[in-house]
Amino acid sequence: MRVTVLVENSVGKPLGLTGEHGLGLWVEYEGHKILFDAGQRGAVVSNAHLLGIDLRGAEAIVLSHGHYDHTGGLRAVLEYIGRRIPVYAHPDVFSPHRVSSPVDRYVGIPYCREELEALGAEFRWVKEPLELFPGLWLSGEVPRRTEFEQGDERMYVLVEGKKVPDPLADDLSLYLKTSSGLAILLGCAHAGVINIVQHAQEVTGEKRVAAIIGGTHLGPVSEEQLEETIVRLTRMDLDLLAANHCTGLAVAARLRGIFGARFSFAATGEVLEL
Repeated sequence: MRVTVLVENSVGKPLGLTGEHGLGLWVEYEGHKILFDAGQRGAVVSNAHLLGIDLRGAEAIVLSHGHYDHTGGLRAVLEYIGRRIPVYAHPDVFSPHRVSSPVDRYVGIPYCREELEALGAEFRWVKEPLELFPGLWLSGEVPRRTEFEQGDERMYVLVEGKKVPDPLADDLSLYLKTSSGLAILLGCAHAGVINIVQHAQEVTGEKRVAAIIGGTHLGPVSEEQLEETIVRLTRMDLDLLAANHCTGLAVAARLRGIFGARFSFAATGEVLEL
């Protein structure tokens, strides 16, 4: 398994790459190639070129959820690929996601479904776990079971003009079986990192978690949730924790202090292998 960080908040290599608040991962697994999220504004396309990756070789695109910083680059990606391509996502991916702070605003996909379909997107809805290729699963909806993972209280949707907490049911992750154990790729982990890990173990039948890669959304959570998550992560004997994007710099630095060389900031341009 090989994961290249095509875009995230920061840049890790002096190659002329562009960082942007968002996430886009190029996943190579057993001869298959997938784009997992598309970043915010399209830097994923130019960065891929600089890294020697041809996005036209993607067999599929997977959207972790419907926030703008994971889907805003989708139009540029589709225009570059220039053909019909499956786009896997939860049916709620076009929900009118909003956030209350620091500025109350819409944070959903900046395009309508019809616009993206006209550019070649063939949406395939995923609510249940789906083994896309042998050994590689799309999570589907992740059950919220832990009591301490409360989500982000800033996220909401409007129902009959009233603010209602956003369930973010569209939060998807990727589960990959490797010779070392399970690799879990996160978009933003709105379902909770530990909820996702437990679900991945159930879906795949693989108990050992070797790697967790992507956005953990531990930056905005309470200290109590962060502490309990760290305790549980340390029990997993991970080979690699590559936490970026919504993890935030402060939490990432803290994790680096705990996990040492097993931790990666997974900045734009980094290549992670297992």
